[in-house]
Amino acid sequence: MMDRNFYEGMNFSESIRYSQDKWCEAVREHENRIDSFVEGHLRRRSQHRKDPISDFIFEYYNFAPAQLRRWSPGAGIVLVGRSARRFLEQKEFEKTSEGVRLSPRRFPAQLWKSTLWIRDLLVAVQQRTPQFGCAGMHEWAMVYGTDQVRHAGTPLRLERHEINEVVHNNVLSCTHFDAFRFFTKGARSQNAIFLRREDMFSSEQPGCLHTNMDIFKWAFKRYPWIPSDLIADAFFLANKIREVDMRASPYDLSSAGLQPIPVETPEGRRQYRSYQRTFFEEARTLRARLIKAYDLLLVFIREPSLELV
Repeated sequence: MMDRNFYEGMNFSESIRYSQDKWCEAVREHENRIDSFVEGHLRRRSQHRKDPISDFIFEYYNFAPAQLRRWSPGAGIVLVGRSARRFLEQKEFEKTSEGVRLSPRRFPAQLWKSTLWIRDLLVAVQQRTPQFGCAGMHEWAMVYGTDQVRHAGTPLRLERHEINEVVHNNVLSCTHFDAFRFFTKGARSQNAIFLRREDMFSSEQPGCLHTNMDIFKWAFKRYPWIPSDLIADAFFLANKIREVDMRASPYDLSSAGLQPIPVETPEGRRQYRSYQRTFFEEARTLRARLIKAYDLLLVFIREPSLELV
């Protein structure tokens, strides 16, 4: 856990100001970036077509496309210009003598404790040595020994008995509780650790694909206080990871043009570890940015306000 005295050396005595040209350009770039991805998802949804990658990102993480598209500068940024008044339609913003910004006084007091918890979890994961030995067995463990599947509209690429054999022949070493909780009963008993939510600080580690996808969750959990460009970066990383996650699963995604990563073979496991290492590096940089954003937020909501007008 972090020494809270750390925050005493940080302040917002000099606000950062975005000119109207600057923040308007940021809004356009953000909306165009999100639209380029979201349009395909919305089209599939209107046609009642399932997609195990984008559906997972939007449904499991429960951050709607419209929310993702809505730009926010994040805490401590003052938006200058008459057009900035449009942000006052959102309850979290206020008008000051310098312009429009998120209001420290409107940060929900009940979120203070959980904000500290998220920040400390991010730091704990960031400081831990990555592990790359799970071979992506979590999706296999979710269908092990059962006729039920999580993605009913997507066929399996192996027979049921073959999937069970793969799980038997690999050591289950999942470290991510929110994946482990979907394991079948028989698979849970085979995992190296019986994971509980309260153990997340000691078990979560940065080599895990799902832990790195969760950077998106921890970013949008504090929207609009976390900058939208950071949330978007986490969103796109989560999508890349999810694609690999599903390619390494026992599901057949060939109809979507995605070739399997056959983790049931030595070559497939090597390929999977290579992706893990790549995502670890990308996530480490992104997580560091998010930790800094949380640090700034925790200071910002304790700072005296600018003069209101």
